[in-house]
Amino acid sequence: MPKIIEINDITIPELQPYTDTSELELKNADTPMFIAESPKVIRTALAAGFEPLSLLTERKYIDGQARDIIEKCGNIPVYTASSQTLTALTGYKMTQGILCAMKRKSLPEPEELLAKAERVAVLEDVMNQTNIGAVFRSAAALGFDAVLLTPSASDPLYRRSVRVSMGTVFQLPWTYFHCFSPDYIGVLKKCGFASAAMALRKDTVKINDERLMREKKLAVILGTEGEGLKEATIEACEYTIKIPMAHGVDSLNVAAASAVAFWQLGKHEE
Repeated sequence: MPKIIEINDITIPELQPYTDTSELELKNADTPMFIAESPKVIRTALAAGFEPLSLLTERKYIDGQARDIIEKCGNIPVYTASSQTLTALTGYKMTQGILCAMKRKSLPEPEELLAKAERVAVLEDVMNQTNIGAVFRSAAALGFDAVLLTPSASDPLYRRSVRVSMGTVFQLPWTYFHCFSPDYIGVLKKCGFASAAMALRKDTVKINDERLMREKKLAVILGTEGEGLKEATIEACEYTIKIPMAHGVDSLNVAAASAVAFWQLGKHEE
């Protein structure tokens, strides 16, 4: 049975994950955790096997949109109060009405993840959480098997990335490389992957090039807004691909570019 706890004091330590604790502190806590926001995202995380630690919800949702979530979470604390109290607690109005503190899972080794994949996206030093969430959503929808990130990239389980991804960060396998550019390209090669760098260069191949389509294992490498991929990364890749542009536009942002690339190069359902 859940433990319904009416909030009378918003300063109690049990509520700290929902208040002023930074997401980095939650990640590095004794029990590493993250905050899932909205009923849809929480349900997706539960279905993917993430362990709930506590819930925070408006009182009116306990018998409404949070009811099935509370039932699935078992014997955990469910903190509740009015909308005004929760706004004071979190610092913003909870438009979705429910938050869940969840335990992080251990990440797989890159080689373990790559052994089970044929199409992967690689995010090199991408820090923008909105872009990370959008890339995950496109990768999941358009036939990619996994996402790998370099050590400098932001965390896919940060709240904004989770929200933008619509929970696909829970559905698609992902992990971090332990090395930086260009060494991680060597890891991909050892695991049988050809690497395709998305970059603004003259020596590019078309995104629908037959050689790309014939690669059994292909990694599509995407970089940061503005700076793009490191030169060493591009030089280490087998291919450099560029999306043809019209009207003098030089490029798309990384989220839009990823969707185009994943659609062309992914594994489509018949």
